[in-house]
Amino acid sequence: MMNFFQALILLLVMASCTQKEKVDLIVSGAMVYTVDKEFSVAEAFAVNNGKIVAIGTSQEISDKYDADTRFDAEGKFIYPGFNDAHCHFNGYAVNLLQYADLRGTKSQEEIYELLKEHHDKFGGEWILGRSWDQNDWEDTGFPDKTKLDELFPDIPVYLVRVDGHAGWCNSKAMELAGISEDTKVQGGEVLLKNGEPTGVLIDNAMGFVGKLIPEITPEQQEKALLEAQKNCFAAGLTSVTDCGLDKATILLMDEMQEAGNLKMRVNAMLNPTQENFDYFVKKGEAYKTDRLLVNTIKIYADGALGSRGALLMADYSDHKGNSGVQIETQDYYDMICQLAYDNNFVVATHAIGDGGNRLMLDTYGRFLKGKNDRRWRIEHSQIINSDDFKKFAEFSIVPSIQPTHCTSDMPWAEDRLGSERIKGAYAYQTLLQQNGWLPVGTDFPVENIYPLYTFYSAVFRTDHEGWPEGGWHKDEGLTREQTLRAMTSWAAKSSFEEDEKGQLVPGMWADFVVLDTDLMKAEPKEVLNTKILSTWSAGERVF
Repeated sequence: MMNFFQALILLLVMASCTQKEKVDLIVSGAMVYTVDKEFSVAEAFAVNNGKIVAIGTSQEISDKYDADTRFDAEGKFIYPGFNDAHCHFNGYAVNLLQYADLRGTKSQEEIYELLKEHHDKFGGEWILGRSWDQNDWEDTGFPDKTKLDELFPDIPVYLVRVDGHAGWCNSKAMELAGISEDTKVQGGEVLLKNGEPTGVLIDNAMGFVGKLIPEITPEQQEKALLEAQKNCFAAGLTSVTDCGLDKATILLMDEMQEAGNLKMRVNAMLNPTQENFDYFVKKGEAYKTDRLLVNTIKIYADGALGSRGALLMADYSDHKGNSGVQIETQDYYDMICQLAYDNNFVVATHAIGDGGNRLMLDTYGRFLKGKNDRRWRIEHSQIINSDDFKKFAEFSIVPSIQPTHCTSDMPWAEDRLGSERIKGAYAYQTLLQQNGWLPVGTDFPVENIYPLYTFYSAVFRTDHEGWPEGGWHKDEGLTREQTLRAMTSWAAKSSFEEDEKGQLVPGMWADFVVLDTDLMKAEPKEVLNTKILSTWSAGERVF
């Protein structure tokens, strides 16, 4: 017969068996793509202190955990929060505040109307615009200042091309900048017609006008960053790599994150300024918080293909005598690489043309010497000579790609490059095979911020109307699994954060996005029509 003490012990044991562990959030009833090593799928997970503590079936999680906050996904699809591995988050924010949006305009006349409307609405000492693309017009030649001078003779006008590598301005802006037919600059060009400036500035020549643009106040910048964050969360983004920031902006982001207002995780690449070198790089270690990372110097090898500034090994097929521009000298690239190598920082270089890529692959190789885990990056890696692909593997160099560039450029890219060079362009599958992984991004605001467009372009290699049928150079597209990894776990790996985010497994931040579509099975149009149902950062719903 059981005595009193035996009964009490039995009751205590039974109670301990049924007592559940308290957590902050339980997510259940989902199809969860964990993006772990096995690419496994689960139904539910538990979150505590912003991180995932367990994952399994809905029954398993319910049996072991209890939470005041529960989220029933009702059979929807959950993925790790999308991570844009190359964008301009702060630039996008400032654009929202200052610039007329010229994306998708079909003629110069349409742009003039938008500029008049913008100035009537916002006023200001300058008229600014962003994202025109002459390749979308009937006349695909570069514009000039004539009509801008006629419409705005006394107000400086400055319009940045969609790729950020050409500017279009009026005479007033050039007058303020001191630009004349004799103006020369390393790594850029003032375009001339009949011996006088046309108003179009290529690459480094843009700086003459760009430095005159009135700066926004920190209060305006903070407001703009929060608006940009709102749009990113609505698109399913929980992390971004911002490619080129100054000290003041990084410290503002840090302050906003510390206050709990800026919840976006930011890998902040440094502009190559002495102030940044002194404050960040020469400390010899990364600056790291839960939401901010500073461990990379961003530089430029060349310009862009659309404005014929990308550095090619031979002339452009549609512009004889022009092979693009090298932005800086070899001594400069060597200096940056030495500084980064000595202080254990990453170098990330914009390189689009086959000449620009060879320049940086060979420069990196002299410092890296062989296999390594420094994760130096080439941003875009857009056109590669067939002899150079192997250098990514030889020196463990990370190709950071933006698949929507491929589908934006494909109508005219072969005109620029010819039928032979195009074989090494936008060669994402070949690049992936070099190291077995790569990160993807959008380069927004050059392209749309929506990461599902990235997924679509990487996998299907067509425009949104399905052209060309079957996909453009489809053999160089990525698989669905590869693309999802590149948008999540591989993007995290590119910034040394693969142990913190990018997978929905225990120990990782509970950054995730809920979609109404199974990206692993959906038809192309279904991918484009996918709805972001909610976005979560550290277990908190942010959209």
